[in-house]
Amino acid sequence: MAKKEQIKEQAAVEGNGAPEKPKETTVEFLSSLAAVLVTGLFIITFVVQAFEIPSSSMENTLLIGDHVFVNRIQFAPKSSWIGPLLPYRDIHFRDIVVFLHPDPQQAGTYVVKRIIGLPGDHIHLKNGVVYRNGEALDEPYIDHDRENLRDDYRNNFPAVTPSDMDDLSATWMVDLNSYIQGGDLVVPPGHYFGMGDHRAVSLDSRYWGFIPRENIIGRPMFIYWSFETPENQYRKTEWSDRIGFLFKVIIHFFDETRWRRTLQVVK
Repeated sequence: MAKKEQIKEQAAVEGNGAPEKPKETTVEFLSSLAAVLVTGLFIITFVVQAFEIPSSSMENTLLIGDHVFVNRIQFAPKSSWIGPLLPYRDIHFRDIVVFLHPDPQQAGTYVVKRIIGLPGDHIHLKNGVVYRNGEALDEPYIDHDRENLRDDYRNNFPAVTPSDMDDLSATWMVDLNSYIQGGDLVVPPGHYFGMGDHRAVSLDSRYWGFIPRENIIGRPMFIYWSFETPENQYRKTEWSDRIGFLFKVIIHFFDETRWRRTLQVVK
Protein backbone atom coordinates (compact mmCIF):
# COMPACT_ATOMS: atom_id res chain seq x y z
CA MET A 1 0.00 0.00 0.00
CA ALA A 2 2.81 2.32 0.92
CA LYS A 3 4.53 1.47 -2.37
CA LYS A 4 1.42 2.47 -4.36
CA GLU A 5 1.27 5.82 -2.55
CA GLN A 6 4.95 6.48 -3.39
CA ILE A 7 4.29 5.76 -7.07
CA LYS A 8 1.28 8.11 -7.06
CA GLU A 9 3.34 10.84 -5.36
CA GLN A 10 6.15 10.46 -7.93
CA ALA A 11 3.67 10.63 -10.80
CA ALA A 12 2.15 13.77 -9.38
CA VAL A 13 5.54 15.42 -9.17
CA GLU A 14 6.41 14.40 -12.76
CA GLY A 15 3.04 15.59 -13.98
CA ASN A 16 3.41 19.00 -12.44
CA GLY A 17 6.99 19.42 -13.77
CA ALA A 18 9.67 21.65 -12.15
CA PRO A 19 8.60 24.25 -9.61
CA GLU A 20 7.48 27.42 -11.32
CA LYS A 21 10.09 30.22 -11.24
CA PRO A 22 8.92 33.28 -9.32
CA LYS A 23 8.04 36.17 -11.59
CA GLU A 24 10.34 39.23 -11.56
CA THR A 25 8.77 42.14 -9.76
CA THR A 26 8.66 45.66 -11.19
CA VAL A 27 11.20 46.82 -8.62
CA GLU A 28 13.60 43.99 -9.55
CA PHE A 29 13.19 44.76 -13.26
CA LEU A 30 13.91 48.47 -12.75
CA SER A 31 16.90 47.60 -10.55
CA SER A 32 18.34 45.34 -13.28
CA LEU A 33 17.73 47.98 -15.95
CA ALA A 34 19.43 50.64 -13.82
CA ALA A 35 22.46 48.40 -13.33
CA VAL A 36 22.76 47.86 -17.09
CA LEU A 37 22.43 51.59 -17.80
CA VAL A 38 24.98 52.54 -15.13
CA THR A 39 27.43 49.94 -16.44
CA GLY A 40 26.95 51.16 -20.03
CA LEU A 41 27.34 54.79 -18.98
CA PHE A 42 30.55 53.95 -17.09
CA ILE A 43 32.00 52.13 -20.12
CA ILE A 44 31.10 54.94 -22.53
CA THR A 45 32.45 57.62 -20.16
CA PHE A 46 35.66 56.03 -18.92
CA VAL A 47 36.53 52.98 -21.04
CA VAL A 48 35.60 53.56 -24.69
CA GLN A 49 34.49 56.50 -26.79
CA ALA A 50 32.82 56.47 -30.20
CA PHE A 51 34.59 58.61 -32.79
CA GLU A 52 33.81 59.37 -36.45
CA ILE A 53 36.58 59.97 -38.99
CA PRO A 54 35.75 63.32 -40.65
CA SER A 55 38.62 63.81 -43.12
CA SER A 56 40.87 61.92 -45.52
CA SER A 57 44.11 62.59 -43.59
CA MET A 58 44.41 58.96 -42.41
CA GLU A 59 43.52 57.20 -45.67
CA ASN A 60 43.74 54.39 -46.45
CA THR A 61 44.01 53.19 -42.86
CA LEU A 62 40.90 55.12 -41.84
CA LEU A 63 38.35 56.44 -44.35
CA ILE A 64 35.92 59.33 -44.11
CA GLY A 65 32.78 57.88 -42.53
CA ASP A 66 34.55 55.19 -40.50
CA HIS A 67 33.14 55.00 -36.98
CA VAL A 68 35.59 53.65 -34.42
CA PHE A 69 35.66 52.77 -30.75
CA VAL A 70 38.55 54.43 -28.92
CA ASN A 71 40.20 52.76 -25.93
CA ARG A 72 40.40 55.50 -23.27
CA ILE A 73 42.04 53.30 -20.64
CA GLN A 74 45.24 52.15 -22.33
CA PHE A 75 47.07 55.50 -22.33
CA ALA A 76 45.42 56.91 -19.20
CA PRO A 77 47.56 57.88 -16.18
CA LYS A 78 48.16 54.78 -14.06
CA SER A 79 46.13 54.43 -10.89
CA SER A 80 47.89 52.99 -7.84
CA TRP A 81 44.88 51.01 -6.57
CA ILE A 82 43.57 49.53 -9.83
CA GLY A 83 46.60 49.88 -12.08
CA PRO A 84 47.67 46.18 -11.98
CA LEU A 85 44.21 45.14 -13.21
CA LEU A 86 44.14 47.34 -16.32
CA PRO A 87 46.24 47.12 -19.52
CA TYR A 88 48.05 50.45 -19.17
CA ARG A 89 51.04 51.04 -21.41
CA ASP A 90 53.15 53.86 -22.79
CA ILE A 91 52.56 55.35 -26.23
CA HIS A 92 54.63 53.55 -28.85
CA PHE A 93 56.13 54.60 -32.16
CA ARG A 94 53.53 54.11 -34.95
CA ASP A 95 50.57 53.99 -32.55
CA ILE A 96 47.43 55.62 -33.95
CA VAL A 97 45.98 58.01 -31.36
CA VAL A 98 42.97 60.27 -30.90
CA PHE A 99 43.74 63.56 -29.16
CA LEU A 100 42.57 67.11 -28.59
CA HIS A 101 44.03 69.53 -31.12
CA PRO A 102 47.04 71.38 -29.61
CA ASP A 103 46.42 74.58 -31.55
CA PRO A 104 44.50 77.05 -29.33
CA GLN A 105 42.56 78.13 -32.42
CA GLN A 106 41.24 74.54 -32.72
CA ALA A 107 40.58 73.97 -29.01
CA GLY A 108 38.09 71.18 -28.34
CA THR A 109 38.59 69.54 -31.77
CA TYR A 110 39.33 65.81 -31.80
CA VAL A 111 42.06 64.65 -34.19
CA VAL A 112 43.46 61.25 -35.15
CA LYS A 113 47.07 60.75 -36.33
CA ARG A 114 49.89 58.21 -36.22
CA ILE A 115 52.76 58.75 -33.77
CA ILE A 116 55.98 59.13 -35.76
CA GLY A 117 58.17 60.82 -33.14
CA LEU A 118 58.54 60.01 -29.44
CA PRO A 119 60.12 62.35 -26.87
CA GLY A 120 63.80 62.83 -27.75
CA ASP A 121 63.45 61.61 -31.37
CA HIS A 122 65.06 63.54 -34.22
CA ILE A 123 62.73 63.90 -37.23
CA HIS A 124 63.07 65.25 -40.75
CA LEU A 125 61.61 64.54 -44.19
CA LYS A 126 63.51 64.43 -47.47
CA ASN A 127 61.62 64.09 -50.75
CA GLY A 128 58.63 62.78 -48.81
CA VAL A 129 60.59 60.10 -46.91
CA VAL A 130 60.55 60.36 -43.11
CA TYR A 131 63.86 59.99 -41.29
CA ARG A 132 63.68 59.12 -37.60
CA ASN A 133 66.95 59.33 -35.71
CA GLY A 134 68.82 59.24 -39.02
CA GLU A 135 67.03 56.13 -40.34
CA ALA A 136 64.65 56.23 -43.31
CA LEU A 137 61.31 54.73 -42.35
CA ASP A 138 59.60 51.95 -44.27
CA GLU A 139 55.93 52.94 -44.12
CA PRO A 140 53.71 50.51 -46.05
CA TYR A 141 50.57 52.04 -44.53
CA ILE A 142 50.87 55.50 -46.14
CA ASP A 143 48.98 56.92 -49.08
CA HIS A 144 51.73 59.13 -50.46
CA ASP A 145 50.33 60.78 -53.61
CA ARG A 146 53.87 61.08 -54.94
CA GLU A 147 52.68 63.42 -57.68
CA ASN A 148 52.39 66.04 -54.93
CA LEU A 149 56.09 66.02 -54.11
CA ARG A 150 56.16 69.59 -55.47
CA ASP A 151 55.07 70.78 -52.02
CA ASP A 152 58.59 71.37 -50.69
CA TYR A 153 57.63 72.29 -47.12
CA ARG A 154 55.40 69.23 -46.70
CA ASN A 155 57.96 66.79 -48.12
CA ASN A 156 61.24 68.37 -46.98
CA PHE A 157 60.29 69.36 -43.44
CA PRO A 158 61.75 71.28 -41.61
CA ALA A 159 64.50 72.30 -44.03
CA VAL A 160 62.23 74.29 -46.35
CA THR A 161 60.44 77.48 -45.38
CA PRO A 162 56.73 77.28 -46.24
CA SER A 163 55.60 79.42 -49.14
CA ASP A 164 51.97 79.40 -47.96
CA MET A 165 51.45 80.26 -44.30
CA ASP A 166 47.67 79.79 -44.32
CA ASP A 167 47.75 76.23 -42.99
CA LEU A 168 50.40 76.87 -40.33
CA SER A 169 49.46 77.55 -36.72
CA ALA A 170 50.53 81.03 -35.65
CA THR A 171 52.23 79.71 -32.50
CA TRP A 172 54.01 76.96 -34.46
CA MET A 173 55.47 79.50 -36.89
CA VAL A 174 57.03 81.26 -33.92
CA ASP A 175 58.21 78.14 -32.02
CA LEU A 176 59.36 75.86 -34.87
CA ASN A 177 62.95 77.09 -35.19
CA SER A 178 63.66 76.63 -31.49
CA TYR A 179 63.24 72.85 -31.86
CA ILE A 180 65.55 72.41 -34.88
CA GLN A 181 69.01 70.93 -34.32
CA GLY A 182 71.31 70.01 -37.20
CA GLY A 183 68.43 70.00 -39.69
CA ASP A 184 66.26 67.74 -37.50
CA LEU A 185 63.20 68.57 -35.46
CA VAL A 186 63.78 67.33 -31.91
CA VAL A 187 60.67 66.16 -30.02
CA PRO A 188 60.65 67.64 -26.49
CA PRO A 189 59.85 65.68 -23.30
CA GLY A 190 56.19 64.97 -22.71
CA HIS A 191 55.29 65.57 -26.38
CA TYR A 192 54.84 63.56 -29.59
CA PHE A 193 55.15 64.17 -33.34
CA GLY A 194 52.10 62.92 -35.24
CA MET A 195 51.44 62.55 -38.97
CA GLY A 196 48.52 61.43 -41.10
CA ASP A 197 48.88 58.36 -43.30
CA HIS A 198 47.64 60.36 -46.31
CA ARG A 199 50.77 62.50 -46.32
CA ALA A 200 49.87 64.76 -49.26
CA VAL A 201 46.75 66.20 -47.60
CA SER A 202 47.30 65.72 -43.88
CA LEU A 203 47.60 68.80 -41.68
CA ASP A 204 49.61 67.38 -38.80
CA SER A 205 52.60 68.13 -36.55
CA ARG A 206 54.34 69.70 -39.51
CA TYR A 207 51.70 72.42 -39.46
CA TRP A 208 50.67 72.86 -35.82
CA GLY A 209 53.45 71.34 -33.75
CA PHE A 210 53.77 68.65 -31.11
CA ILE A 211 51.02 66.71 -29.36
CA PRO A 212 51.16 67.18 -25.57
CA ARG A 213 50.86 63.92 -23.64
CA GLU A 214 47.89 65.25 -21.67
CA ASN A 215 45.95 65.90 -24.90
CA ILE A 216 45.91 62.23 -25.93
CA ILE A 217 42.51 60.58 -25.39
CA GLY A 218 43.24 57.01 -26.47
CA ARG A 219 43.80 54.52 -29.26
CA PRO A 220 41.21 53.48 -31.89
CA MET A 221 40.51 49.76 -31.46
CA PHE A 222 38.24 48.76 -34.35
CA ILE A 223 35.71 50.07 -36.85
CA TYR A 224 32.17 49.29 -35.71
CA TRP A 225 30.47 50.91 -38.72
CA SER A 226 31.56 52.59 -41.95
CA PHE A 227 29.34 54.62 -44.26
CA GLU A 228 30.07 56.37 -47.58
CA THR A 229 30.34 60.01 -46.49
CA PRO A 230 31.12 63.14 -48.56
CA GLU A 231 34.52 64.68 -47.92
CA ASN A 232 33.14 68.01 -46.71
CA GLN A 233 30.26 66.61 -44.63
CA TYR A 234 31.87 67.53 -41.29
CA ARG A 235 31.90 71.19 -42.38
CA LYS A 236 28.12 71.21 -42.83
CA THR A 237 26.87 72.21 -39.40
CA GLU A 238 23.43 73.59 -40.28
CA TRP A 239 20.48 71.58 -38.97
CA SER A 240 19.08 71.26 -42.50
CA ASP A 241 22.33 69.66 -43.68
CA ARG A 242 22.46 67.28 -40.72
CA ILE A 243 18.83 66.20 -41.15
CA GLY A 244 19.40 65.74 -44.88
CA PHE A 245 22.39 63.48 -44.23
CA LEU A 246 20.42 61.55 -41.60
CA PHE A 247 17.74 60.81 -44.20
CA LYS A 248 20.47 59.68 -46.60
CA VAL A 249 21.77 57.25 -43.97
CA ILE A 250 18.28 55.85 -43.40
CA ILE A 251 17.56 55.43 -47.12
CA HIS A 252 20.99 54.11 -48.13
CA PHE A 253 21.99 52.29 -44.95
CA PHE A 254 22.30 48.91 -46.64
CA ASP A 255 23.77 49.87 -50.01
CA GLU A 256 26.22 52.57 -48.81
CA THR A 257 27.47 50.93 -45.63
CA ARG A 258 30.99 49.57 -46.17
CA TRP A 259 30.21 46.14 -44.75
CA ARG A 260 33.73 44.79 -45.46
CA ARG A 261 35.15 47.28 -42.93
CA THR A 262 32.85 46.29 -40.08
CA LEU A 263 34.84 45.10 -37.02
CA GLN A 264 38.13 45.77 -38.84
CA VAL A 265 40.96 46.28 -36.34
CA VAL A 266 42.76 49.62 -36.59
CA LYS A 267 46.54 49.29 -36.86
